[in-house]
Amino acid sequence: MTAIPASGERVHALLTDGTTVSVRLAGPDDQEAVLQLYTEMSDANLRLRFFSVSRRSAEQAAARVSRSAGSGYRALVAEHGGRIIGIAEYEIDDARTPDGAEISLAVSDGRHHRGVGTLLLEHLISAARTHGITTFTADALAENHEMLKVFADLGLRAERHFEGPEVRCVIPLDDTEAYRKSVEHRGQAADVASLTPLLRPRCVAVVGAGRKPGSVGRALLHNVATGGFTGHLYAVNPAAQAILGIRAYPAVNALPRIPDVAVISVPAEGVAQVAEECGQFGARALLVVSAGLDAEQSKALLAACRDHDMRLVGPNCLGLANTEDRVRLDATFAAAHPTSGSAGVAVQSGGVGIALLGGLERLGIGVSSFVSLGDKYDVSGNDMLQWWESDGRTDLALLHLESFGNPRAFSRTARRVTRRMPILTVDAGRTEAGRRAAASHTAAAATTTMTRRALFAQAGITATRTIPELLETAALLHSQPLPAAGRVVVVTNAGGAGVLAADACAEAGLALPELPPGVVGDLLAVLPRGASTANPVDATAAVSEEQLRACLDRLAAHDGIDAVLVALVPTAVAAATGDVLVRALTHASERRSRTIAAVLLDQDVPVRLLPPDTGRVPAYADPQAAARALAHAAERARWLARPPGTVPAPDGIDFARGRAVADRFLTRHPDGAWLDPRTCAELLDCYGIPQSPWAWVENEDEAVWAADRLKGPDGHVVLKAHWPGLVHKTARQAIHLDLRGDAQVRAAFRDFDARFGHLMTGAVVQPLAPRGIELFAGVVQDEVFGPLILFGLGGTATEVLADHAARLAPLTDQDVHDLITAPRCAPLLLGRDGAGPVDLAGLEQFLLRLSRMASDLPQLAEADFNPLLALTERVTALDARIRLLPRRTHDPYLRRLR
Repeated sequence: MTAIPASGERVHALLTDGTTVSVRLAGPDDQEAVLQLYTEMSDANLRLRFFSVSRRSAEQAAARVSRSAGSGYRALVAEHGGRIIGIAEYEIDDARTPDGAEISLAVSDGRHHRGVGTLLLEHLISAARTHGITTFTADALAENHEMLKVFADLGLRAERHFEGPEVRCVIPLDDTEAYRKSVEHRGQAADVASLTPLLRPRCVAVVGAGRKPGSVGRALLHNVATGGFTGHLYAVNPAAQAILGIRAYPAVNALPRIPDVAVISVPAEGVAQVAEECGQFGARALLVVSAGLDAEQSKALLAACRDHDMRLVGPNCLGLANTEDRVRLDATFAAAHPTSGSAGVAVQSGGVGIALLGGLERLGIGVSSFVSLGDKYDVSGNDMLQWWESDGRTDLALLHLESFGNPRAFSRTARRVTRRMPILTVDAGRTEAGRRAAASHTAAAATTTMTRRALFAQAGITATRTIPELLETAALLHSQPLPAAGRVVVVTNAGGAGVLAADACAEAGLALPELPPGVVGDLLAVLPRGASTANPVDATAAVSEEQLRACLDRLAAHDGIDAVLVALVPTAVAAATGDVLVRALTHASERRSRTIAAVLLDQDVPVRLLPPDTGRVPAYADPQAAARALAHAAERARWLARPPGTVPAPDGIDFARGRAVADRFLTRHPDGAWLDPRTCAELLDCYGIPQSPWAWVENEDEAVWAADRLKGPDGHVVLKAHWPGLVHKTARQAIHLDLRGDAQVRAAFRDFDARFGHLMTGAVVQPLAPRGIELFAGVVQDEVFGPLILFGLGGTATEVLADHAARLAPLTDQDVHDLITAPRCAPLLLGRDGAGPVDLAGLEQFLLRLSRMASDLPQLAEADFNPLLALTERVTALDARIRLLPRRTHDPYLRRLR
């Protein structure tokens, strides 16, 4: 796994104050710049770095950057404004610690306390792990409290050994959850700091504000001006002195104040130049609504943002808004101002954004902040989740994402944030046509439905299929307590409405339990004569407000009920006219601990929240909408009730050997290929993945000898032909089963030789496996999402039945449980018809080891274990195929901007 690109290439990352710096490998050309870094240090800092005020030491340290990376030395530098502001180095001393390295760190005098050193160390740690280094050691003066604090706060277990005036720090480079959390915490703080000028600006400039009505720039200026923005607002237009009563200036550098955010609405060919002017003037953020940028224009825009510490929203977007009283910024060209509220909204499609803004206003939920991400060159959904987590206002997050920049970092952020607030999304691009449209719309790689759904399920994100479904679910999650599970009681004043509601609940996967005698008695005591207390509860058309209220109160007190769905229709009975029954539904709802939702079949809108003075209860026009929302709420409750899960570390893993096997194979096959059986078995052995005994043979005599050695108690064996590129043995009739005796083995080998002699490089002999449950396990390495682990029913019909579940690696113990229990074949694994369960512990270990191998080796493009035989006493791979490709991937948890 490559953390740092080659010398000269850069990755960008944020410091604690939101400043953008670039990190790259140092090279010979950097010697003078590094020497200048040391030369400009104060004597005090030079002494802390070199233990003496020695200019000679500085010259020697600067000269080290000329060494080659192959010498065991590596140096990373941080740059800002074209100057090196920090350097971190390690050097391996094979004689002392072949798997350890000595490190040193220096930061320019004016850049302390901004996180430069910590950021460099994070990148240095990632690079060191890639090269097999397990421990860092560093010497420091005991008085160098700042450096010692940097080591102590990394999140790694740092040991200190005092030797007179010096301290030796020993830092094991374990990839622990504690370290990842520390990196995340630093990343969130830096991210929020960088977004503050964008979302809480004190000065806004609209560049490209037009004089003619109907232009996008003019609409943006109008919305900022009329939306109540509390800061300074300027227009930039060389042909006007004022627009909409707002003072206009001919250029950005003519403004009387430096804008925190510049809103750019100019033709595509002028965007990059305006961005550069904004950066040179000191702007901290850009909102680019312009569309149609080509590749060169896009590259220049992003380069200007990186060079000048500017965060970027867009291009090709609707704009952004923050409804906080201290800001009140509406920098969108939407037709209406967003309503203040508590929902955070981030979308890639402006049209979807307009629909969500309107829907949240109708529900009375409103928005805390809204960002139309557009083509998402920089600011992403991950950034917005971290903002909402810390803004003190947002309690509901709504996302519409057509692409993912760093799905594993997004998943970790979402898992953390969704424990504080619901995160809802529209699962866009579920079909091939939809994925093509998403890729075209956002210039992003299309991803499969299974991969996205795995991400959403693992991260605890509530994924809906449509915008109306998202709003229906948001209404319930915003207004009601979560149901503990999915047990629902339907209450109605019309039998037909109750039937429709019951069907909808059952189809949504909710349970309608039978009510116990005690509850039945309580309900009969308060409901009108003729009421039915089965589930659904038919309260009859004669039910009064008081009777319905008493019924709901009794149901809400019953421990065996998680939610109540009330389906009401207007009738001619006097007691049930108007909003009388609705008052019964919402009365004292804040005292009811159960989730309550209503179905009002005569309602003229799909969903609404009943008036605040009667209680915030969601009311739906369609029973299916209500049932879907309840099912999403129940699933969220189940996710929250589970422990977060940990990534177990299987014993007996030989990562170094596994990496060597992969590297050796790719040296022989530089374009990648399917592994031959012997290399495949060697790689699996590195990860302790169990395989059926086998032997490689190249002629019929070897086949007979191997069959005699491997045959089981019944004397039967299997013979499988092999040649490079063979994938589906059954389809090519390249497998002979149930062979017994020398003659049958010879005949089978001769058959292969006759049909495949021009292709076949050999064959595999295995004992005939006993009868058991044939499963499938596999890996697909997604270009964006990383390794995806698949599991389900195997055998020759696996692709036809498609009974598979999927989760993204690395798998936690909870993910493994979900993989095993999600497929329809799961009951077979638990035992039936007198047969005991399969070796579930062995199956869990198999999936964990497969996950570890896929996570360790980005070169693993594809793996297929079919069949995977599950017996009561063991789980064994009977057939394994693995394909490797040359790949360079980035550490997914390393702090870096897109």
